[in-house]
Amino acid sequence: MKQRIYIDTLVFGGHFDEEFTEHTVPLFDRIKKGEFVVLYSIITQDELENAPEHVRELVRNLKADLTEFLEISEEAVDLANDYIYEKVVGRASYADCLHIALATINRADFLVSWNFKHIVNIERINGYNSINIKNGYKQLEIRSPREFEKYEDD
Repeated sequence: MKQRIYIDTLVFGGHFDEEFTEHTVPLFDRIKKGEFVVLYSIITQDELENAPEHVRELVRNLKADLTEFLEISEEAVDLANDYIYEKVVGRASYADCLHIALATINRADFLVSWNFKHIVNIERINGYNSINIKNGYKQLEIRSPREFEKYEDD
């Protein structure tokens, strides 16, 4: 069974960003080869609305049979609010919390992001996962695209 990865908005933009392209392009190469099912949400779609055309094109070119589009649910809103109530992050990071809640509720194998301040951060990850467990969900693996690189054996 293919791993299901939730990709946040910064990863799509990272494909074209000089700072992140080295590790983002190989992830998208693996996605194009059909190695993963990509989960993305209405949050991502809204955040990409004003992105450059080439970034929006990258999303449109994902194979439909290898993607799952996630809508916001009351359950996701409640979980996102729990993250904020428990002070994992502040209210200004609500969209980030929705990304994490949607990935958690929809049982993503990984959430992939370049957001080191609010998402890919060990203290935040521990906070999100403690709330996930408290609410009966499994822990969410949160990683950067760099961790999806394949290395040849020596």
